[in-house]
Amino acid sequence: MKKIYLLFIVFFLIILSCDKNKQAKVVLPQPFQVYEIKTKTVPIYDEFVGQVYGEKDIPIRARVVGFLEGIHFLEGQGVKKGQLLYSIDPDPLQEEVAAQKSMVAQAQTVLVQAESDLKRIEPLAEMSAVSEQELDMATSKRDAAISGLEAAKANLNIAKINLGYAKMYAPIEGIIGKTLAREGEFVGKDPNPVILNTVSQLRSVRVQFFLSENDYLRIAREYTLRTKNKMETKSDSIDLQLILADGSVYPHKGKMDFIDRNVDASTGAILLQASFPNPDRLIRPGQFARVKAKIREAKDAVLIPQKCARELQGQYSVFLVNAENKLEARQIAVGEKIGEFFIIKEGLQSGDKIILEGVQKARSDMEIIPELTEFVSQQKPQV
Repeated sequence: MKKIYLLFIVFFLIILSCDKNKQAKVVLPQPFQVYEIKTKTVPIYDEFVGQVYGEKDIPIRARVVGFLEGIHFLEGQGVKKGQLLYSIDPDPLQEEVAAQKSMVAQAQTVLVQAESDLKRIEPLAEMSAVSEQELDMATSKRDAAISGLEAAKANLNIAKINLGYAKMYAPIEGIIGKTLAREGEFVGKDPNPVILNTVSQLRSVRVQFFLSENDYLRIAREYTLRTKNKMETKSDSIDLQLILADGSVYPHKGKMDFIDRNVDASTGAILLQASFPNPDRLIRPGQFARVKAKIREAKDAVLIPQKCARELQGQYSVFLVNAENKLEARQIAVGEKIGEFFIIKEGLQSGDKIILEGVQKARSDMEIIPELTEFVSQQKPQV
């Protein structure tokens, strides 16, 4: 009997211990940082990869063949308009000028002889001492001699022009690049260098980029809609920014100055060009950069911080705090990224509260203590 009583006491103590463990496992509501959604009008930007060109990029060509005799500038430095850049051995060209001068002298001699013959025959023809045929022949020789002299003078002018090409001068003020030929090289004919260098004017730069046909239609329609709006002003144009290779935003704004007439049938893209001031000569031709264009404004956009959203196989969801302070998993459709925010197309509205911090610990139907918190961006504000 005592053993039975003892077993009963032990069993009772075990039951009591289990009840205490169950009570200990009851989870109390935990505090979570919560973000309240608000709508806002935000600009929508798009980015396009472009290549930089100088305001003017003028190639320096060897327009005559010959051996490069002199280089009269420092590579990579500024040059003045009219400054001597290259000189080619002028001796063969000078000999050509001398040869053409002799041809001019010969043509002048022929003309003098032809005019003398015509003057002698004309009075004889008036007295019918010579035939009309002889007069016509003398006149034709005189006219041919005049044409021959003009041709000889033209050839002399060409020879002088070619002699002038032996010296190459800077066509504009700008910065000159690395020379593609050295002193002593034969230039002016392939496979030898024909373009010896390039002078670029960099007070401003041109950035050329391509838009797909779909992007072009979307932006063109948006711009047309804005220009038809009665509230449109002259200053309300497509806003262009330049993002450099290191991710920094170029401080000077640009403007669109060229749209090609056609879409390239082979690529389905259209060429555009924008100009940006370059007072510090920071931007150089050949650089790649991204052109950032404001294409429209999203009015009353629903924005949430990107860190609030969970992504799984392309599907996004958030934890919504309901009226009972319990969490609900909510599927959402996201749109454009604006800085550290998503624009929400479906699933949320203004006034909804979602989990901001501790998304990994959150579970559906979990009761929480919401702590309303403002989102602090880690980047420069873009919204």
